[in-house]
Amino acid sequence: MSVVSELRRRNLYRAAALYAATGWLAVQIATQVFPVFDLPESAVRVVVVAAVLGFPFAMLYSWYYGGGVAAAKPRKRLDRWIIASLSLAVALLLFEQFAVRQTLGPRPTASVAVLPFANASGDADDQFFSEGLSDDLINALTQFGDLKVISRNSSFQFQGSADDSRAIGEKLGVAHLVEGSVRRVDDSVRVSVQLVTAADGATVWSKRYVRPYRDLLTLQNDIISAVADELKVALPIDSGAVRQSDHPPSGNVDAYSALLQGNFYATRGNEQDYRKALGFYTTATTLDPNYALAHANLARQWINLSRKYHHGDEASQAYARAREAIDTALTVEPELAAAHRVQGTLLESDGFDWAGAMAAYRRALALAPNDSDAMAALGGLLATLGEAAEAVDLIERAIESNPLCASCYHWLSRYLRPLNRLDEAEDTVREAMVLSPNHAGYATTLTTIAIMRGDAELALAAAQQEVAEGGWQLVALAFAQQLSDNPAEADAALNRLIDAQADEAAYQIAQTYALRNNPDMAFEWLDRAWENGDAGVSALLYDGILLKLANDPRFTAFCDKAGLPRPPYPGISVTPL
Repeated sequence: MSVVSELRRRNLYRAAALYAATGWLAVQIATQVFPVFDLPESAVRVVVVAAVLGFPFAMLYSWYYGGGVAAAKPRKRLDRWIIASLSLAVALLLFEQFAVRQTLGPRPTASVAVLPFANASGDADDQFFSEGLSDDLINALTQFGDLKVISRNSSFQFQGSADDSRAIGEKLGVAHLVEGSVRRVDDSVRVSVQLVTAADGATVWSKRYVRPYRDLLTLQNDIISAVADELKVALPIDSGAVRQSDHPPSGNVDAYSALLQGNFYATRGNEQDYRKALGFYTTATTLDPNYALAHANLARQWINLSRKYHHGDEASQAYARAREAIDTALTVEPELAAAHRVQGTLLESDGFDWAGAMAAYRRALALAPNDSDAMAALGGLLATLGEAAEAVDLIERAIESNPLCASCYHWLSRYLRPLNRLDEAEDTVREAMVLSPNHAGYATTLTTIAIMRGDAELALAAAQQEVAEGGWQLVALAFAQQLSDNPAEADAALNRLIDAQADEAAYQIAQTYALRNNPDMAFEWLDRAWENGDAGVSALLYDGILLKLANDPRFTAFCDKAGLPRPPYPGISVTPL
């Protein structure tokens, strides 16, 4: 008992409690704050190691000095420090658990990328099976809420790549890779799969499957279930959401092949390829009328065509076809995340039903928590509703799962503009242009960033980089010329835009008039954009150009008409014309 009494006299128990609370608090702060400044994970580990190594020294100090001056001080002061430290640590932990995670969901604890499986048979007809196996495995793993899974758009860019596992892991930001090969031999198929550590290529586990080649899709499901079970053992993940499959319910291999071919063209981002994708998705739905994912993808293509290339009656007809397709998809498969996501896009684009779109996007994320497309869609709607900072957080999370997604970087750039983070906005849109150099609209975003800086030379150079497709070069040049010292050329650029695209570019014409410091004409064309159902209206509250009119009473009136929040907007500073 004398030893215990001496430990109490020297305040060793209180010192240990205070040190533990303070150390825990330091680790919690490091965990939350370091990522904000892009500090590496090793920096957090340094804090943890320092806290552990410092403990015996703190106890020695308390032993030698705790019985002197420290013992004479009131113990209440030390107790208050302990209580305050523990309270702050608990408060920080609760904030992270409930405030942050309720908004964005839990952060993944493990990370993996499924690389496209090699078609080892050499038969081009088997290519869709090897790609489909990789694609469906990605979809299956996405259902694990604690697992960061790289999307198809990014992982498939390494098809046939000569990069080693370490380089791929660094580019995709993952710790593990799933690799495999498929070989068809007579009436059987042999699939080899392995999970490797990206840093050094070490094999965590590997397995070979040899199955009869009777039903490709049943075989695929069997393999995916087996691989997912292996990953659940190898990685600390838990299952939760509803399984999302891209297989036709009838098992029709031709319908599945048509879907995969439609996916290939849909990601290329131009009108010609959009129409090719439309044809393949139509074929898939014809071969299997209950193929929900094919109907959802068909709806998505009609929406893309309407938003980017159609106007007037043509746009209305395209939206009607999209509505019919998405209704069919949700009827035959109510828990298909992709169908809810596309439904959100339709509600947002045709009718500006913000509340309905929000519900659809949130449902999609509930069904597929790691779906980067659903994250990006929800982020876009948050930006539409004036919550640019929240949109940035969500799109950055989408990029974690889809780090080579050009459109994600483009949208991130647009959401950064109203927050006056123009350097970051320029960097991200340039990243998008590197990833997809011929994508329409990216150079126009770079043009607007230059305009917000007042850089006429960069604005014109960026506008001249814009592709002509869809009239985007006319838009970019009309913007850039308003900063020139040549009023005649500025007038001519605007007139060319009006003559060519008065119906489909009413929103961009409104922007041009705002750049000319003509708010009367800007609001006239903004009203025309609303009447036309112009999708550009959804960008109003993160538009670095038209937001300059936010102090005008007509801006508030327009927001009321469009069902958008009134100014001011959190984190967004408005510089009036």
